[in-house]
Amino acid sequence: MTRSFESHLNDELATVAMGKQVAAIIKQGAVIYLHGDLGAGKTTFTRGVVQGFGHTGKVKSPTYTLVEPYELERANVYHFDLYRLGDPEELEFMGIRDYFSPQAICVVEWPEKGGEFIPVPDLDITLSYVGDERKIVFKSTSERGAAIVDKLKK
Repeated sequence: MTRSFESHLNDELATVAMGKQVAAIIKQGAVIYLHGDLGAGKTTFTRGVVQGFGHTGKVKSPTYTLVEPYELERANVYHFDLYRLGDPEELEFMGIRDYFSPQAICVVEWPEKGGEFIPVPDLDITLSYVGDERKIVFKSTSERGAAIVDKLKK
């Protein structure tokens, strides 16, 4: 059940706002993959998602720790950054499967480095530069993802 949606984001505030909009739509867990070059806005988008679930502190990229957990009132949000992952098997040693419960929100930057150790996403999102703006493209890969994309289109 593939659906897609794309939008242009004028600046950092628009990128955060789009993350918050996605968080407002999600009623139960989701796996979200984020693709894009360094600096394309993946962590900025994730900040919006985490804030959308009620986090008020800083949201930083877990480049060296691989995962940053946010245990919030509405949901547990886990932000993964696999950029520095040497071998996907390292994920098995850190207990990666424990994070991906049906109720958890898992946002994964650089998912291609996770191989078979991370589940298929509900949403596959790509951020890219178009001039001074960013373009964000959502593709659903599950029923849950399709429902999110359908609500974004409204």
